[in-house]
Amino acid sequence: MVLAFTIQPETYTSFEDEAEQLEQCKAWGLLSEKAAKTKAFYYKNNGMNLPCDIVGLVDQMTAVIAFDNKQLHCIHPSYLKEMQAANYSQRLTVASDETAGTEAAEPETEALVAAVDSISIADDSAPADQEEAEAKAPKTKQPKEKAAKKEKAPKLELPEDKVKMIATVQEFTTVPNNFSDNDDEVIIYEAVSITDPAMEIGTAWSSHSNTLKKLELEVGDTVTFECKIVAKKLSKHPVPYKINNPAKMQKVTAE
Repeated sequence: MVLAFTIQPETYTSFEDEAEQLEQCKAWGLLSEKAAKTKAFYYKNNGMNLPCDIVGLVDQMTAVIAFDNKQLHCIHPSYLKEMQAANYSQRLTVASDETAGTEAAEPETEALVAAVDSISIADDSAPADQEEAEAKAPKTKQPKEKAAKKEKAPKLELPEDKVKMIATVQEFTTVPNNFSDNDDEVIIYEAVSITDPAMEIGTAWSSHSNTLKKLELEVGDTVTFECKIVAKKLSKHPVPYKINNPAKMQKVTAE
């Protein structure tokens, strides 16, 4: 059976083995830190309760799951976590009832819009002599057109495979997560560049995962690592590129 609701990933990073899958699920909060193996997960929506496997990720905020028919689907890890609750389907029913109550109040809104439209029509029927007076009034000079916006710098052609990189920690911050009560922790890097082939990136960001927290990074630390880098802007920050799943990260010590 083909599942029509699925959002197929254009590209994604599949887990190399069960150990990598286990570590990523812990970072997302889908498994406890003490878990020694993964568990069964279920996708629940519109009356469905489908078993699924977590097979990879697009980035730290987008997990990729596979259903029994081998179809792939992109989902936020926090949303998938909520689906594992035993009462998740009941909560959906309550939310649906509340939405129905909101829709019932729409006729009042329509009546208000109609009243506003009637006022607008009355204003448009101004006396003809008033229109003539306005036509004879001296015209004010039109403001000069705004200066053309500066041309944006062309996007870099980023390599598709994993590359070796070097960067300096600029800031630790958080961004809103619409699927969770907690904000997502992220790291913003400056002086980011690919070492082979040589390419300057500028600024980039990554999730501040539990794995990275073990390194106890500080602002000003320069680090080397291997990763995939993609064009994905950080929410509410002018940072255009994202570092996906950095591995083999090491601090660069000053000589």
